[in-house]
Amino acid sequence: MSTRTSALDAVVFGVDIQSGDVRGDAPSYALAVYDGDGVTRDVVTHRKLRRLIDDEEPAIVATDNMYELAADKDQLIHFLGSLPADTMLVQVTGAEQPEPLSRVAKRHGVPYGKDPMQEAEAAARLAAHNVGHEVSAFTDTTEVKVSRGRSTGSGGWSEDRYTRRIHGSVKKRAREVESELEDANLAYEREVREAYGGFANAVFTVEARPQDIPVSRNRSGDVRVEIERERRDGIEFRPLAKRRDHVVVGIDPGTTTAVAIVSLEGEVLDVWSSRTSDTADVIEWIVERGRPVIVAADVTPIPETVEKFRRSFDAAGWTPDSDLPVDEKQHRTREQPYDNDHQRDAMAAALYAIDDHADQFDRIADKLPPGIDRGEVTARVVAGEESVEAVLTDLRDDGGGEDDEAAEHEPRELTEEEQRIKDLERQVERLQSHVETLEGRVEDRDDRIDELESELSLARREERTQVRKDREVNRLEQKANRLERERDEAREEVEDLEQKVERMKALWKLDHSNFSDVSAEKEGLVPVKVVEKFTKGAIREADEQYGIAGGDVVYIRDASGAGRSTAQLMAEFDPRVILKEGGLSEIADEILFEAEVPVGPADDVAMQEVDELAVAREDDVEAVIDDWHDRARERRKQRKASMVDQVISEHRAGDNEV
Repeated sequence: MSTRTSALDAVVFGVDIQSGDVRGDAPSYALAVYDGDGVTRDVVTHRKLRRLIDDEEPAIVATDNMYELAADKDQLIHFLGSLPADTMLVQVTGAEQPEPLSRVAKRHGVPYGKDPMQEAEAAARLAAHNVGHEVSAFTDTTEVKVSRGRSTGSGGWSEDRYTRRIHGSVKKRAREVESELEDANLAYEREVREAYGGFANAVFTVEARPQDIPVSRNRSGDVRVEIERERRDGIEFRPLAKRRDHVVVGIDPGTTTAVAIVSLEGEVLDVWSSRTSDTADVIEWIVERGRPVIVAADVTPIPETVEKFRRSFDAAGWTPDSDLPVDEKQHRTREQPYDNDHQRDAMAAALYAIDDHADQFDRIADKLPPGIDRGEVTARVVAGEESVEAVLTDLRDDGGGEDDEAAEHEPRELTEEEQRIKDLERQVERLQSHVETLEGRVEDRDDRIDELESELSLARREERTQVRKDREVNRLEQKANRLERERDEAREEVEDLEQKVERMKALWKLDHSNFSDVSAEKEGLVPVKVVEKFTKGAIREADEQYGIAGGDVVYIRDASGAGRSTAQLMAEFDPRVILKEGGLSEIADEILFEAEVPVGPADDVAMQEVDELAVAREDDVEAVIDDWHDRARERRKQRKASMVDQVISEHRAGDNEV
């Protein structure tokens, strides 16, 4: 049985139209469920059939005509895409040109009747015995698309931030998908469309089926993940039972082992290479694709590894007279696709072996009577070094034994099952000898594995210790860097503060005449407290920084905008004088005047500023104060005169009324 199905150990659905038509309304189906122990029969609707397939997930859904399940090609492709991952659709009557089901059933000894249920049962039994062709519309390549799960919108105050968040989420999920594909060791290609803040979408083309990919279809918030298998250009049919013809095998050994399978007619059937597969894997791959007549290499003498493969199959060996040049190998394989130089070398070896034996193959074919398997005779002549006549005689003897009368007749054609048994017996003989060799190798490898595991455990412990050390070193280095930065910043701050202290000392000495070390050159100066604006906030800030006390000289850089409460707050400090720049409001001027706080223009005083403080000449300050007092006396006189005039006016007004 083919390793692809193992259908005898699985559930097989046989299906046939019971009534109606798939192109019409509500067709019903005869359903025969075959599981090896027996057959269960039922008549179901199309919808129930689909539901049973989803629930039971049979290995095969078998029918004599695939278009009984779909009205046209598009519907058929949709049906194939909706099948569970491990369920295949099988047409038991053949591929593009199917035979009548009755003929196929008779050829394989399966009970058949014209009733739809009997036809469904016959289809199930045939598919369970690997009869028929798998119907496929998809390759083993899958597209995983990570994209936005919602629109980015068309405006608004936060559109940029909203768009950036969505694209950032797409980028994050794309990286997670890529990591999961890497962990699963899957081959893939990535195509990304970048956008503001991240990715608009990311498409991964993965060389695997959806069930083999560790990513599921979902939509969550800002991100949507879609999974879709790559469709073929049309419908493909693949036989369930593969015929193993005689072939020529080219092998290129080494770190990467490459194998090419070529038919006796010179057609390249398959090529493969791997860095991880061992001898058993290579032999299994070859056995699934044919029976080697010749095992060829592209160098001489034949490498030991290629010789082991040759002995495993009892095949003839072939090597060139001298190592094949690269340019000749490239020319010989120019019409064949290959993935790497190793596959090219394996193909070249097989094709040159075919060329070298072409005349011999033609002579063998010319001597064969009709009905004789050319591959079998060629294998025995080339590999077994027998003559064509001896092989033909032996084949006739196998067909008739010692009976002379029977020897005159041609050997009967083996049934498919008998031929299958004969092939398997030969395969068993070849593999048994190889198993003995492999068993010895397994013991050696087990010892080597134990040794390597011990070394690996030791290496891992050492690596973990080193990782911890590196992590601690990194942490300490980061801490040291941080402390150095803090130290440098602190030093700069200390320098600034030291300079400021020196300036503050000089000003403080000016304000405390009882210190004997005040230099003579600084006598006659007075400290000035600077206020940036005539506002309550600026006044309080200056008071918090260096204090404003009664008798201080206050310098206001911008006196405009002061109101009643601001003027009252300043008057409460009872400054000696206020030096201002800019105009002062009438209400503020009135409040300060009533509080007898002198106010004068700053331009009349020569000042020298040191940071937030300043110094001024005492004479200039006294002059401003004297000027204010003069203006205050004049202002009071005007106010009294105005009051007298008002009283006289009121008195006269009273007399007139009388």
